[in-house]
Amino acid sequence: MLGSTHGTLTTDSRRARIIACGEQRPSPAVHGRATDPDDPDDLDVSGRPLHADVPDLDRFFRPRSVAVIGASDADGRPNTGITRQLLAWAERVGARVHPVHPTRPAVFGIPCAATVADLPEPVDLAVLLVADPLPLVAELAEAKVRFAVAFASGFAETGAAGAAAQAELADAVRASGLRLLGPNTNLNAFERFRDDLDGPAIALITQSGHQGRPVFALQELGVRLSHWAPTGNEADLETADFISYFAERPEVGAIACYVEGLKDGRSFLLAADRAARHGVPVVAVKVGRTEAGARTAASHTGKLTGADDVIDAAMRQYGVIRVDGLDELQDTAALLARARAPRADGVVVYSISGGTGAHVADLATGAGLRLPMLSESRQAELHQWIPEYLSVANPVDNGGHPVGDERGRKIIDAILADPEVGVLICPVTGPFPPLSDRLVRDLVDAAETTDKLVCVVWGSPVGTEPAYREVLLGSSRVATFRTVGNCLTAVRAYLDHHRFTAAYHSPFDEAPRSPSPSFRKAQGLLRPGEQLSEHAAKQLLRAYGIRVPREQLVSSAAGAVRAAAQVGYPVVMKASGTRIAHKTELGLVRIGLTSASQVRDAYRELTDTARYEDVALDGVLVCQLVEPGVEMVVGVTHDDLFGPTVTVGLGGVLVEVLRDTAVRVPPFGEEQARDMLRELRGRALLDGVRGRPPADLDALVEVVLRVQRMALELGGELAELDINPLVVLPKGQGAVALDALAVCR
Repeated sequence: MLGSTHGTLTTDSRRARIIACGEQRPSPAVHGRATDPDDPDDLDVSGRPLHADVPDLDRFFRPRSVAVIGASDADGRPNTGITRQLLAWAERVGARVHPVHPTRPAVFGIPCAATVADLPEPVDLAVLLVADPLPLVAELAEAKVRFAVAFASGFAETGAAGAAAQAELADAVRASGLRLLGPNTNLNAFERFRDDLDGPAIALITQSGHQGRPVFALQELGVRLSHWAPTGNEADLETADFISYFAERPEVGAIACYVEGLKDGRSFLLAADRAARHGVPVVAVKVGRTEAGARTAASHTGKLTGADDVIDAAMRQYGVIRVDGLDELQDTAALLARARAPRADGVVVYSISGGTGAHVADLATGAGLRLPMLSESRQAELHQWIPEYLSVANPVDNGGHPVGDERGRKIIDAILADPEVGVLICPVTGPFPPLSDRLVRDLVDAAETTDKLVCVVWGSPVGTEPAYREVLLGSSRVATFRTVGNCLTAVRAYLDHHRFTAAYHSPFDEAPRSPSPSFRKAQGLLRPGEQLSEHAAKQLLRAYGIRVPREQLVSSAAGAVRAAAQVGYPVVMKASGTRIAHKTELGLVRIGLTSASQVRDAYRELTDTARYEDVALDGVLVCQLVEPGVEMVVGVTHDDLFGPTVTVGLGGVLVEVLRDTAVRVPPFGEEQARDMLRELRGRALLDGVRGRPPADLDALVEVVLRVQRMALELGGELAELDINPLVVLPKGQGAVALDALAVCR
């Protein structure tokens, strides 16, 4: 693990200096801003907030006075142990404690108040050691208590009745002005934090207190923790509130989260946006990737888990680093909190074994890290100390013996001097004193003199060796890991985070504040609670400037012939109706018609088939036949957590076969739209394969952005939109929506 970081780094960015040098950020002039519902600049076109409300939690974590309601000093009572811990914590933070109990004159020698109203002074924090906190809410509000903690369980985690009780508690808290942590929380916020560690700290947020224990234990390895927020059922204060608050704390270098379910998707995105604006990394374990995990999470916290692919995409959109395990959470958060900003993104693997180096290099490449080949001059320099028959191109294999003398340090310095190198990873598969002792000492000493990241993987299963316990963990500059996998995960997150924040522009700054002219046109086309016909859905697309084929809706064979002449042969004919979702499967499409007789026959066949299938029609579409291109799908769906989401992927039949799609939560900009295309496994089809010309990516991106605008403006009225296929023509020729399905809310 990294200890504290020190040193000097020249950069124009104050935030970059903080990351680089381990400095603490200055406290902001204001603690944050609250959304003003009367200010149009604070709301997007759908009336949703554009800024995170940042609660001033200073008096929660550092109260001046604390009321312990239900305090006890009776032997064998659970409240007695809790009261004792709160007294010790209050002494550490300098808070005065006021026990509250209706029948006790004193608790642990401290005079007791019978009720909250009898307290001798205003109270910042009330700790509720009662089975039902609801009756106390009004009393706390009357006494102007700012914060309360409810430990009681039996709420949403227990089922429908508990969820109703929690909703009643949340409503009462909201009306009171009080801020509540819990219910179903614990004492983690009042732990003893080490105050002898320096450097940027990790702030920890967990919905399950036990899951934060590995991160909290990092203090024993020299990594500083500043806060722990155990959010429990989040009837009021939620994960997003603490992310927003911690992002503005000068001592916080990274935020580590264990999330079982998000209370509100929009609040989470606004909080992640605030962290990204401040350059503070957020690392999260979000359970619920599988159906079984989602069920378990819901039963534990009583909240919707949400569609995992949407959550995953939303986190990437705002730079939240999602990891799978608590070991990854602790290692990645520790590295991101303490490491200097990278000078380059090249990674070199350095080892005493060719086999080890090759193995780790393969894993690093598979993890998406860039392993540049060292220059010929650099290799020649390394061969001064390493035998010529060993490869030093990257990975660098020293053969073992050079680490036992002065050559070892020279090799490390030469590697770190290469301008392509930003990270050096040295796997030590097992202790082999005295060589391993000399190796780690050289690595630690070199790390003190460089502004580049030095990582050591100490592979011994024992972990009691002095080289590990004293030298590596005693270093303020070396990042030490126990597994290669965790090291590579953390390094990838470290490089990705700094790339992300360097280019970050908040999408909320560009979100539309007022409806477009397209919105007014579209409103007249919507039919609440109904599915639109293909013809009506295409009119909706036209309203937003999305190209559709030339077409006419007809109600007779003669009208079909006239329409075909106007549209231009060859034509496509389709049945159109509000209840038709899959026309091809029902035999309601005819393609490539080239004559009036074919059109007349097709009209009769389509209407006869519709009658046979008992499908109501609003007419038959006579459409232009569009030249072949890459078939894509672009759509809008409504997610329970995040609201409208936009999806793009390979279309036609491939959408159901390959399920090759990417999703984003509006608002997002052009670069995010292009990132969606880069995520597709079938992206090569857009670039042109087997002699086909490249597709018009600019036109596809424009369609995605126009659909996003539609999702933002019609989010409350449009339940679903499916453009499939959207044919993307060769570069410069645009994209055409051949079919569309729209369902109104």
